[in-house]
Amino acid sequence: MANRTDPLAKSIRGTNPQNLVEKILRTKIYQNTYWKEQCFGLTAETLVDKAMELDHVGGTHGGNRKPTPFMCLVMKMLQIQPDKEIVVEFIKNPEYKYVRILGAFYLRLTGTDVDVYRYLEPLYNDYRKLRFKSNDGKFTLTHVDEFIDELLTKDYSCDIALPRIKKKGRKFRWTLEAIGSLELRRSALEDDFEEEEEKDEDDQLVDGLDSGDNDKCAAEKRRSHSRSRSRSRDRKDRDGDDRRRRHRTSSSPKRPEDRDEQPKKKKEKKAKKDDGTDHPDPEIAEQNRIRASLGLKPLKL
Repeated sequence: MANRTDPLAKSIRGTNPQNLVEKILRTKIYQNTYWKEQCFGLTAETLVDKAMELDHVGGTHGGNRKPTPFMCLVMKMLQIQPDKEIVVEFIKNPEYKYVRILGAFYLRLTGTDVDVYRYLEPLYNDYRKLRFKSNDGKFTLTHVDEFIDELLTKDYSCDIALPRIKKKGRKFRWTLEAIGSLELRRSALEDDFEEEEEKDEDDQLVDGLDSGDNDKCAAEKRRSHSRSRSRSRDRKDRDGDDRRRRHRTSSSPKRPEDRDEQPKKKKEKKAKKDDGTDHPDPEIAEQNRIRASLGLKPLKL
């Protein structure tokens, strides 16, 4: 009774959902202690709490091929068949990576090709670490994107044969995009590339402005230098002209009037000397002035 499929569950790919797991593995799950104790009476709401307690993924391990809790919960989901919205919420859960992997694995078993690619492809951008329990019972390290790639590209995972889906190729994706079943794939790095391109454009604009400013400064410097040189030439020319003018004025010949005045002064001096008015004896000098005024010759003593 506890191992029967929910009577309201729909058939998957023309068969009972639990038949997607091979009979040998299904029998081992039914006999497992975790299945009997932890999975009994679970519903779609209470199954989330058990999924949050998962700390590793895997199929079977050990000599007797004991199933992992992850595989028991996958079997329980096939049995109760939760709504698609709940499974999508499992996949979109950003906090609990094992809840996300559980929903992705269940969708890979029961979903259509379009749903598988639509909801599992975005998980390629999740690089968180996962603990995987191998067949020998040892734990190995893997990542979410590696596990999703295995679900999309391999035919076997966690000891379960995965249903066949169309391998995603260019023609297949183009067809789905053409009919509107899939949106155009957008890389998570595309935003970073756009930001880098914007930064490069801004840097080029800034460099162009800086180079323009530098060119303007250089042109201004050249203009100022040429102006200073022209001003210095003008000063030199003016100084040279002033010197030449001073030289011309200093070395210019004397005017005729000046030439006539000089002999007159000499003659007057000679006349004064001949008059005897400059005699050292004042009485004789006075007598000579009187004689000069009368037209007489001066006294010679």
